[in-house]
Amino acid sequence: MTVATLTDVLQPAMRGGYAIAGLVVLGWEDARAFVEAADETGIPVILQAGPNARKYMPTPVWGKMFRHLAEQARVSVVCHIDHAYTFEDCIAGIDHGFSSVMIDGSKLPISENISLTARVAQRAHAAGVSVEGEVGVVGYHGGGASAMTLAAEAQRFDLESGADALAVSIGNVHLSTEKTTGIDFERLRAIEAVTRLPLVLHGGSGIPIAIRQKLALESRVSKFNFGTELRMAFGMALRKSLGDQPGGFDRIELLGPTIPALRREAISTMTAIGRTPA
Repeated sequence: MTVATLTDVLQPAMRGGYAIAGLVVLGWEDARAFVEAADETGIPVILQAGPNARKYMPTPVWGKMFRHLAEQARVSVVCHIDHAYTFEDCIAGIDHGFSSVMIDGSKLPISENISLTARVAQRAHAAGVSVEGEVGVVGYHGGGASAMTLAAEAQRFDLESGADALAVSIGNVHLSTEKTTGIDFERLRAIEAVTRLPLVLHGGSGIPIAIRQKLALESRVSKFNFGTELRMAFGMALRKSLGDQPGGFDRIELLGPTIPALRREAISTMTAIGRTPA
């Protein structure tokens, strides 16, 4: 299957009443596990390299690894940079094989956010790469505060930015280890009334499964980002592996058991919001 863009996978999801999982990747084990999960379920997947991952390993390496996995997969795989904060970060992703980039100008005044996103979109679209932007600020559990998305600003962004997907802040937060029912459906409906783009919710791990399913089926939320619940699965599997091999020192043997654990968790996450082939 060819490498896909956000538009390739989100437009059908938006029309079909389901959503696609954007899965945060921190290394080979999770990237491999997530593509195996996609192949097993037949559901497209979005592999995401965020800021911490790109600090740990260079963008060109991520791009090559994602594309290698995507090119071997039987389903559509989006190779996505998550939370790029500068034009230069996005260009690096475009130049090194990513099929999608997120330019996060959410902390800028809305006019500057739109201008930055439009600049990225012009370069990205010329290269066949999709763009995700954000309006409102999705905060962090125990960290930076959120700023809820204003419908009027979302409308401007939708019309003027050239983005292919719009991340919004409606009660979702990053890095939550506990589920919250604090999604503001009224705010979401107001945003949907004045926009047309597929919508994205970061911090998917903190949203209860029933609410994820309701949003996927009944709204234009077409992409959920998941990181924390997958990292927790990795951590539990690694602790067990270390306990089972107290004298072990070979990293391949120690890390190997995390792959099936991550695959199982990814399958559960993806199928709860996705649609398997008939």
